[in-house]
Amino acid sequence: MKRKAYEQELRSLQIELCKLQRHIVKTDARLCVIFEGRDTAGKGGSIKRVTANLPPREVRAVALPKPNERERDSWYFQRYIPLMPAKGEIVLLDRSWYNRAGVEPVMGFCSDEQHQTFLAAVPHMEEILNRDGIKLIKFWLDIDRAEQAERLEARRVDPLKTWKLSPMDAEAQKRWDAYSTARNSMLEQTDHPHGRWTVIEATDKRKARLAIIRQILQSFAYDECEPDLIKPRGKTARSFSPDMLQDGSLHP
Repeated sequence: MKRKAYEQELRSLQIELCKLQRHIVKTDARLCVIFEGRDTAGKGGSIKRVTANLPPREVRAVALPKPNERERDSWYFQRYIPLMPAKGEIVLLDRSWYNRAGVEPVMGFCSDEQHQTFLAAVPHMEEILNRDGIKLIKFWLDIDRAEQAERLEARRVDPLKTWKLSPMDAEAQKRWDAYSTARNSMLEQTDHPHGRWTVIEATDKRKARLAIIRQILQSFAYDECEPDLIKPRGKTARSFSPDMLQDGSLHP
């Protein structure tokens, strides 16, 4: 997508986000947006564009570090509960409790039993959040193996991006197939009426960011909405369905 067209559309959508944020404060709504995807999929960059013009008092982006010893010995979801939004707040999670569906089992940080227990429990936990009034939006940002390799290399050589490198990055390509298997199980077993997954084709970062913002805006009926601006475009954003695991809609 050309930069000029992207920047014009981004500005218009960010104005809509400001309207939405005021609506959430006015109506005491609570919104939690989860960003998941492979390393380099563009989670942080997308969050940055969502929050760029929103007040930090009511809008928080959170990227938790690895759990400490006490957190590892606690109920798995316990460290995430304090992060949930109060009335009038928006919280965006750069990775979330879904670490236990991807990174942890692939890297051996949890047992198979813990992994399966999580997959069975998380729909119930998300139903509790939803019934308590929290609107939950879940994004999976999907890229292919070649695109990830290119982005990892950019992190290695660009001094402005080296801070993004982590020990996990070194394993991302080596364990690609294991991550694909974990992703498929996660999407299939944790897509439910109280927490649907939206799959974002994230190879084109600019289209992905715009699609993500539109999906967030479509989740609320807010004042002074521009319906033509926020309506879906193309196939960058798709609601997950089990057919995607077979028809090539997800990168293998």
